[in-house]
Amino acid sequence: MSETTVSPKAMSLFLTDADVRAVFDWRCAINSIRRAYSVAANPAMFPPRGMARGEGFWLRTLSGISPDGGLMGAKLIAASIRNRRASYLIPLFDQETVELVALVDAASITGFRTAATSALAADVLARAGVLDVAVIGSGFEAKMHLRALASIRNIARVRVFSPNPASRARFATDAADLGIPIISAESGPAAAAGADVVICAARSRDETPTLYGDWMSEGTTVISIGSTLPEQREVDTSVIARAKIIIADMVDEVAHDTGDMLAARRAGIGFEPRLRSLSQLLRQPCDIEAGGLRLYKSVGAALQDLVIAGMCVARAREMSLGTVLPVTIAPVLK
Repeated sequence: MSETTVSPKAMSLFLTDADVRAVFDWRCAINSIRRAYSVAANPAMFPPRGMARGEGFWLRTLSGISPDGGLMGAKLIAASIRNRRASYLIPLFDQETVELVALVDAASITGFRTAATSALAADVLARAGVLDVAVIGSGFEAKMHLRALASIRNIARVRVFSPNPASRARFATDAADLGIPIISAESGPAAAAGADVVICAARSRDETPTLYGDWMSEGTTVISIGSTLPEQREVDTSVIARAKIIIADMVDEVAHDTGDMLAARRAGIGFEPRLRSLSQLLRQPCDIEAGGLRLYKSVGAALQDLVIAGMCVARAREMSLGTVLPVTIAPVLK
């Protein structure tokens, strides 16, 4: 049986990582994420991520269909552990015409979408007013998270800790344009003590926790992004035990596939009654108890990738950036 192809209405756009950085805007990104998580989505739109593993390399896939009726697509991550490198790609398709809208280098999008979603969660969970912020970690994710939060909340000061003083100094230099006092802390407890928000964005090399519950005051909001696989650890079980509410971007994956929550379960900590999705929190706001900690746990989600990639493509078209591909994929009538 022959198949008929359909001429696409528009040619596909390719965005390099430089294009993505040129068009990206924190406020626009966070508002886009807020709108996306405020819409109820059928769980079938976002199936569990898949991972194909080889000896020293893997291919990870996060696929999804945006609930707003616009785009669908996937993020593909090809990684070679032995060669210490990875490539990120997002293909975006129109839901109605199934035309290939764009191919996007997603290296920066991964950091942007994680930080934008964390900033949204922190904005909802943290107390009102000017914030005292602690950052555990001084790398790319830590820098992105500070920029994201600073775009929507006033920050009085930042205390940053990572084991290498030179890394802390670079963190302060890179964030100097924010105009926020940045203090290099000599330890994790010194950074976290009295903070309104603690951004935990650094796993230890031996996968021991980098944040403990007794370092923080009542009512502190913790943002944890570094335990996304069963073998990874970031926050100690004492953090989970003290949390009055636990918000997750992907509830099932956070509860069953992350090292932090698996460790809490082994320790007999029953966290499930306190666990809610970010979408639930936005669609059904609840009173957050004053005591204990407020914890946001992230593993990343296809929805975040699609939203940010789609936003970047739309802005790139408005700004006449990106490369229009000379050929594209023609949909086939079935």
